[in-house]
Amino acid sequence: MTDTFVVIGGDAAGMSAASKAKREDPEREVIVFEKGEWVSYAACGMPYYIKGAVDDLDDLVTVTPEEFREERDIDLRTGAEVVAIDPEARTVTVETDEETSEQPYDDLLVATGASAIEPPFEGLGLEGVFTIHDMDEADAIEDYATGRDLETAAIVGGGYVGIEMAEALSARGVDVHLYEMLPHVLQPFGETVAEVVEEHLREQGVDLHLETAVSGFVGDERVDGVRLEDETVPADVVIVGVGVAPNTALVESAGIELGPTGAVATDEYGRTNDENVYAAGDNAEATHVVTGEPDHVPLALTANRAGRAIGRTVTGDPTPVGEIAGTAIVKAFDLGAARTGIVDEERAREAGFDPASVTISASSRAHYYPDGADLTVTLVADRESGTLLGGTVVGREGAKRIDTVATALTAGMTVSELQNADLAYAPPFSPVWDPILTAAKVLAGKLE
Repeated sequence: MTDTFVVIGGDAAGMSAASKAKREDPEREVIVFEKGEWVSYAACGMPYYIKGAVDDLDDLVTVTPEEFREERDIDLRTGAEVVAIDPEARTVTVETDEETSEQPYDDLLVATGASAIEPPFEGLGLEGVFTIHDMDEADAIEDYATGRDLETAAIVGGGYVGIEMAEALSARGVDVHLYEMLPHVLQPFGETVAEVVEEHLREQGVDLHLETAVSGFVGDERVDGVRLEDETVPADVVIVGVGVAPNTALVESAGIELGPTGAVATDEYGRTNDENVYAAGDNAEATHVVTGEPDHVPLALTANRAGRAIGRTVTGDPTPVGEIAGTAIVKAFDLGAARTGIVDEERAREAGFDPASVTISASSRAHYYPDGADLTVTLVADRESGTLLGGTVVGREGAKRIDTVATALTAGMTVSELQNADLAYAPPFSPVWDPILTAAKVLAGKLE
């Protein structure tokens, strides 16, 4: 009888682990429990479905449940919620509409993801007030926007979701107001990026309300306004996007330890404090490549990569899940904004570094080649060692250059080493000195 690998959660980490384990050991029994009906979907594409850039919600599904079952021979059970884990007995308790049952496991992966934070706003349950973190929510927003003549939208939160939904609803002809209680949008990207993005949002007709706290929503059954500190303003639809929290209740009740970030603590192989229980994805910590400390940055690649590694580990090939740099990119209408590593100097100091930074602006292409655009690059490094700590990029084209900085972080490069990187050059793509190289050159001079 073969070992049984049980996976809780049917999205990025869970299905990557299940698929890899089955490929590595076709005889192994692999069972996945997913409490919903959607599996293996591109959550990052949901705002673009609402915008109309993606025709059908099903287009966001990477692999269908039927394909997992019939082509990959994975025992995928949707509509099945795991409500308890017994690490001593090595069983999970599963509830469906029909029954409650127990499933034994030899190895268990908890990939329960994260949930949208719902602040204690009065009126959060009104019709027309949404969070957006799963496919059903995206479908509900699209249906609501399609079925009504919406004039004004209120977006609460200036993070990824807020920026992307501002674009999505603007494209549908809705007047968008974005409320952020902090001084800037995209707080993890730093002030330089935020100011560029904010100017562009205003150019696109988005009304920004910075340093403005929302206290609730008003309406009879359907929302018709947002309550601020000293006034109530109209809104026909509300999107609350103030962040996500890891889903950890299931593991906590089973005695699985959480880390300092509040997500599940794991080792380099994704293993928890129970040697037969793993965690990966938006509910789990990972090691930050710059600090070497646990961090929680819920992003798609992190989840997919960790799940794949755990699938190999449970089949006898121990594979590290990999470190993270927190590399992220967001589209804000015609701008791309990206970041990686540590860009906040106060955080760098708290991690034991003495940070120095530079910000430069350069053309994304050779100055004489048409359609180039200004690209603003910020790099941060440690004064003593010269080691690169992080960076940001913002502009109308070329924000994916952040990948060069992320690669340098993974390699532990100094700024001097980065400025000597042999990057490609041709006028349609870059100046001779790529903006990343220019920023590294300036920063290296500052450190001398």
